[in-house]
Amino acid sequence: MMNSISDIHTVSGAIRDAVAPVFLLTGISSLLGVLIGRLGRSIDRARLLNDMPKDRRNKFRDELRIIVKRTKWLRRAIGFATLAALCVCISIATLFISVETGFRTPHVVAITFISSMLSVIIGLLCFLREIVLASREVIVPFKHEDL
Repeated sequence: MMNSISDIHTVSGAIRDAVAPVFLLTGISSLLGVLIGRLGRSIDRARLLNDMPKDRRNKFRDELRIIVKRTKWLRRAIGFATLAALCVCISIATLFISVETGFRTPHVVAITFISSMLSVIIGLLCFLREIVLASREVIVPFKHEDL
């Protein structure tokens, strides 16, 4: 337990240090919301296409292929964003554990924070790939028509 004013200052310093990662968690959760929404729409469209009679479904074969690829990239992006959030949580928990126990853990905090940043970067790159595929989904039907 806290025995003095200096202990309170130590804990308040840890809270202050944890504020930036908490804002990062907010941003990652917003990204996850967007990714999950896009995944849901892709799955709904794929279900709609799969429920069509086979003769009509063949007309949408290219679109269905793109949707499958988009879904894979979205799943990867969601996985990396979730990993980033977990790394941030570990980083914050490590800050507080080090304050409470007195163990010096700057390397653990640094490694988990860097890991979270790398995961966010990879997740965003996966999201970018999904965006490219989604725009291709719009372009594919026009390739088959003379404009």
